[in-house]
Amino acid sequence: MVLDVKRVINTPGGRIPFEFSEDFSDVDFGGVCPAVRPVLVVGQVQNIAGMLRLQMELSTTLSSVCDRCGTQFDSAFQHSFECMLAEELEGEENDEILLLDNDTVDLSELAREAFILNMPTKTLCREDCKGLCSGCGANLNVEKCRCRKEVDPRLASLAKLLEQ
Repeated sequence: MVLDVKRVINTPGGRIPFEFSEDFSDVDFGGVCPAVRPVLVVGQVQNIAGMLRLQMELSTTLSSVCDRCGTQFDSAFQHSFECMLAEELEGEENDEILLLDNDTVDLSELAREAFILNMPTKTLCREDCKGLCSGCGANLNVEKCRCRKEVDPRLASLAKLLEQ
């Protein structure tokens, strides 16, 4: 979605609200496309004392795999993005200021970039996930470890007595 901001460039206090959805199901992260639903983008461009401020909120549901136990689960994704818009830069480049292209800004491209750059790097099915046993591979959230405990060789004679 390309937004034309001409009507608020010279109107202090003016604002243009927007809301749209984008399909990012083609965005690949290590062979997985996590966006199972379209990404909802809601925001506004506002003229504050002659400066244009762009604010947007992205939200969707991601299909994730737990990094500890390997369980597949859905998780909510939300990210807020804010920057300033300008017709031209004075001086050095600034990552917080985006240049307008003929008084327009490509919101779809900004939303895609914000989505990709803010994907979670570690996903857990729950905060207290116990993961998998390194010995037997049991999911410790669901079952107990099936590994046979190693006996200290110095106590092996006593362990034999316990088995009898």
